[in-house]
Amino acid sequence: MYKILIVEDDMGIAQAIKNQAEKWDLDAYIVENFRNVMSCYTKYKPHIILLDIALPFFNGYHWCTEIRKVSKVPIIFISSASDNMNIVMAMNMGADEFIAKPFDQSVLIAKIQSLLRRTYDFNCDVSVLEHRGAFLETGDYTLNYNGENIPLTKNEYRIMLCLMENKGKVVSREKLMERLWKTEQFIDENTLTVNINRLRNKLNTAGLKNFIKTKFGVGYIVE
Repeated sequence: MYKILIVEDDMGIAQAIKNQAEKWDLDAYIVENFRNVMSCYTKYKPHIILLDIALPFFNGYHWCTEIRKVSKVPIIFISSASDNMNIVMAMNMGADEFIAKPFDQSVLIAKIQSLLRRTYDFNCDVSVLEHRGAFLETGDYTLNYNGENIPLTKNEYRIMLCLMENKGKVVSREKLMERLWKTEQFIDENTLTVNINRLRNKLNTAGLKNFIKTKFGVGYIVE
């Protein structure tokens, strides 16, 4: 289980992050001793750190510098101070990512998982898939875009999951029907077309126009 150290003095935000992380089987620990963040880091040995800028006693830049003296652990800054100067300073201090407050929890988890995969060759099932700013939650049947949840039927979800798992590749109609066949009753090509059209209408209404493209005579693609 991957471990996240949360260095955030707003306990409401910190607890919300911890709760969300645990839903995706990530262990999380909230720092309470802001005089000595390094002692928490040494004892907990996290795989990734979420770090606010404005903290009691010493700011996030200080702790980022201290951590970088001893470790290359991934660091994500989370802060409402998201002007260009702070973002540049955070990256120059050794941060790997900067997320501005307020942020969507799905986006945060997607960023965390992406950074874990890049750093540790993370091979577990991905909990969130992203394309064009749309985040597909694999734990339920929802697609999140611009902070809004787009509810999907089971078939629509399975179609989206198959297409986003194969992002940039054409997925044949046969493969999509096989994906649905394995989990539910057989559906013919007309039923698949109806499901694709309904899904496209939902995506268009949410502002995701041309999200699914047709490759005539072959299948569908998200690219």
